[in-house]
Amino acid sequence: MAKIYVLQHHPVENLGTIADALEASALAWQYVRVNEGQPVPANMKGAGGLIVMGGPMGVYQTDRYPWLGDEMRLINDAMKSNLPVLGVCLGAQILAAALGAKVDRNPSGKEIGWHQIRLTDSAAEDRLLRDLPATMTPFHWHGDMFDLPHGAVSLASSDKTPCQAFRHGDKTYGLQFHLEVTREAVAAMATAFAKDLTRENISADRMIADEFLSPLEKISDTVFSRWASPIQGMS
Repeated sequence: MAKIYVLQHHPVENLGTIADALEASALAWQYVRVNEGQPVPANMKGAGGLIVMGGPMGVYQTDRYPWLGDEMRLINDAMKSNLPVLGVCLGAQILAAALGAKVDRNPSGKEIGWHQIRLTDSAAEDRLLRDLPATMTPFHWHGDMFDLPHGAVSLASSDKTPCQAFRHGDKTYGLQFHLEVTREAVAAMATAFAKDLTRENISADRMIADEFLSPLEKISDTVFSRWASPIQGMS
């Protein structure tokens, strides 16, 4: 069975409910803990897909995090090999950069917590997002934004961030928001990145105990199961 590479940049930003969807599809995965010094694979040979998770660093910090370039090369190899790719938060920004788009600080400020997004008209016919509510409230923790890559299709936006999700080709997806979070993951982020909450005057307790987690579970299961389906067909 072809495994899925999962590039991880911080311990608290893990697969979450994506793992449930992969398990339900009988798919195996392998974490590559870049934050712990594990090397980014040179290519996708023997792998069936690529997931790039979130993290507190910025795509433009290549001097501090030289592995960012390695990840972009792996993303390009995955796309050339016509393998499914999923970027989440920082992962979506790395994906956008690999496709030549600009990634920079969001002039509207940070989006942290539960904020509404709106699906675009293109999402109505998208393989992952079709039949989902036109508006939904996923979890966010980001201060950067990206332009829509050339040749990509915009799938969602929010008040602060014009491009919240995109598709490139038919198997490559970038999601700026977090559909994958569990209550434990939100609590872990609140602890790990407590300084952000203090600066933004956000209550960690209220964010963790929010009512949006339950309706998000069905949506996340639908989206991530659909993303995994081409890999399942390869197995």
